[in-house]
Amino acid sequence: MGWWGKIVGGGFGFMLGGPLGALMGMAAGHQFDKGLKITKLEPGNTERVQMAFFTAVFSVMGYLAKADGTVSRSEIQMAENIMGQMNLDEQQRKAAIDLFNQGKQSDFPLDEVLQQFKKECHRRTNLLQMFLEILIATAYADNSLDPSEHAALQNIAQQIGFSAAQLEQIINMVGAQQSYSQQSSSSSSSSNQPSLSQAYAVLGVDSEVSDSSLKKSYRRLMSQHHPDKLVAKGLPEEMIKLANQKTAEIKAAYEQIKKSR
Repeated sequence: MGWWGKIVGGGFGFMLGGPLGALMGMAAGHQFDKGLKITKLEPGNTERVQMAFFTAVFSVMGYLAKADGTVSRSEIQMAENIMGQMNLDEQQRKAAIDLFNQGKQSDFPLDEVLQQFKKECHRRTNLLQMFLEILIATAYADNSLDPSEHAALQNIAQQIGFSAAQLEQIINMVGAQQSYSQQSSSSSSSSNQPSLSQAYAVLGVDSEVSDSSLKKSYRRLMSQHHPDKLVAKGLPEEMIKLANQKTAEIKAAYEQIKKSR
């Protein structure tokens, strides 16, 4: 039984406790007085981290979407796209939507959610970065980063252990990856292919980088986004398609640069 099966069948969200457990409890439709059979998962357990990731990503996504004062159609579409890529069943999709809506509420306990999420991830830096990348992609859904969204991302990043400089680097890379992906999917001729400058931006390096440094950056990014490694660290299995898409974009950009050299 996977992490979702334990929520539905065992109610382990209550054993998780804290704001994440409460959010998932409401999203899953559980009641504290129903006498649920509890499945205890110790801190650091992979399925426990997967539950924490799912809960945090969709609720904070809702918070971020509302950061500029209004939730745009493109931001809702981004959330729906992620749900679609995850192939969620009806119950999971309903829970994800409920978490998104809880995040939009004025009393959403952002700080407490982030503090617990960071603790549950227990120094899994690549997992925390994937969380941040998904949120940045949500903010970029309308092809712009509003100042209020940027400020919200700065707060989120700081609370989960990323510096302002690290955040800016990730923002630039995610923006480049989205642009590269959109250009690749819409290109019908070689003249419309993503540019070399876009490819370099996807890898977070400039065009003057040496071959050895280029390869090092490529290998580091591929390792950070390796689907099996991320799932082993606590990325919900349903999100493996997102990780696969990331690695495909990184590989395509690297191959384009290598060919040009």
